[in-house]
Amino acid sequence: EREQRRTAMGEPYRTLLGHFRHEVGHWYWDILVRDGNLLDACRAVFGDDREDYGQALQNHYNNGPKLNWQDEYVSAYAGSHAWEDFAETWAHYLHIIDTLEVGGSYGIAIQPRLDRDGILTTDLNVKVYDPNTTMEEIADAWLALSQALNSMNRAMGLPDLYPFVLSPTVVGKLGFIHDLVHGRVGQNSSAGETKGLSEAAEAMGRQSNAANEPQAAPEPQALAAAG
Repeated sequence: EREQRRTAMGEPYRTLLGHFRHEVGHWYWDILVRDGNLLDACRAVFGDDREDYGQALQNHYNNGPKLNWQDEYVSAYAGSHAWEDFAETWAHYLHIIDTLEVGGSYGIAIQPRLDRDGILTTDLNVKVYDPNTTMEEIADAWLALSQALNSMNRAMGLPDLYPFVLSPTVVGKLGFIHDLVHGRVGQNSSAGETKGLSEAAEAMGRQSNAANEPQAAPEPQALAAAG
């Protein structure tokens, strides 16, 4: 059944864990954004959640994803509505943090022979759960690890493990999630952060190949595309 849904919805990379993480994102939107009085800050990054949700999803399935969605969203489904953009970005943030933590626990070091600029070199010692760790540091480490993992999969004739290009806009959204988790939204937010963060995101793109009262986010009518 799950494989049939993946095929029917054109989401071949969706996993069960990715779906769980997406749904958790909806729950945390209610807790941290709506109930945390951070709606304006979130809307400035992800768009207006007051847009009709049912109609937005209907438009997505009838007309397909937004043109050039890769420039602003982590997945095609993320472009359907602000709630889905938040949930998809949340899921990818958890993918990135968890995978980096596992890589670090194994002492993995990435030192490609053909990396003259040092963009893909890291020893994965980034402390992903430390509130002092920046999204820029996380993005740098993820660029190196994800490219190595994709190359390993290709060597085995398998699809890329992480076939997503993280544009500067998407990395900014990940920065918002990072600050939200650490209680920093509205203080020194990473969502609009810095030249260095934008450069890290652009490097990912170059290297990758592939007025109403707010309501609780409803259960999505379709499975998410994350991961």
